[in-house]
Amino acid sequence: MAKTWVLLLFAFTLAACGGKEQAGPETAAARVNSAYLDKQELTGIVPAGTSKQDSLAIIKAYIDRWASQRLLYDAALVNIGDEKQQELEHLIEQYKTDLYTKAYLEEMVKQSVDTLVTEKEIEDYYKANKANFRTPETLVKLRYIRMEKGHPRFSAVNQKFTGGGKKNIKALTDMALQFKSYAFNDSVWTSMNDVYQKLPFITPENRDKYVSGGITYQYPDSTDVYLVKVVQVMGPSQAAPYDYIKPTIKQLIINNRKLELIKKFQKEITDDATKDKKYEVYK
Repeated sequence: MAKTWVLLLFAFTLAACGGKEQAGPETAAARVNSAYLDKQELTGIVPAGTSKQDSLAIIKAYIDRWASQRLLYDAALVNIGDEKQQELEHLIEQYKTDLYTKAYLEEMVKQSVDTLVTEKEIEDYYKANKANFRTPETLVKLRYIRMEKGHPRFSAVNQKFTGGGKKNIKALTDMALQFKSYAFNDSVWTSMNDVYQKLPFITPENRDKYVSGGITYQYPDSTDVYLVKVVQVMGPSQAAPYDYIKPTIKQLIINNRKLELIKKFQKEITDDATKDKKYEVYK
């Protein structure tokens, strides 16, 4: 079967070419049967700073891909039956309609949608739909410092870190340039994936040891020492905390407004077309 298709493609190409080259426009970079690849289409495909040899290879590969697609397309027009071609043309026309419609609606919505969402709207939405918002994974509130082992001010830093409070946190913030990394806002929920990145000594296998509400500890590795305070842990599939889900709710509200605007536009344009005798249904 594969050999048959290759022979059909080869025979069609020879027949279409007529055994001789066709004179193309001056702007053409290549030709396949009656189709031409304009040189303008090659603009920008080679990254700046590419060597001449590599540039030629990139351009040749692009032209070869274009030629292959055109040859296959031309062969398809000959070898695919009329019924299948009509089906494909219908899909192409529908896709074109969908693209234009989507672009138009997006522009209309962009110009009209109100993106200002009040705190009360978010709170009301959360209360009404709280049962639907579940934590997708374990969430954690914690603060930490990663600093070089043997740091001369380690004792002072440890004392302030363990003590907590606004005054101590401000003092630690003023010293932040001395730390390799840190996070002091322990009122914000963070995902376990973020914890794994910030505290690489914690893994899914040992996290129960190092991630438990209310614990404070030091973890030294070969070069650094971590100071960690875990404030609170929330397991997966629980009601998502308001502060954590708030940005998602805001976007949901905006998305709902967009959907309502789209419905409104669709109704208005249909009603106007009916009124102006541009749209009618025959019985």
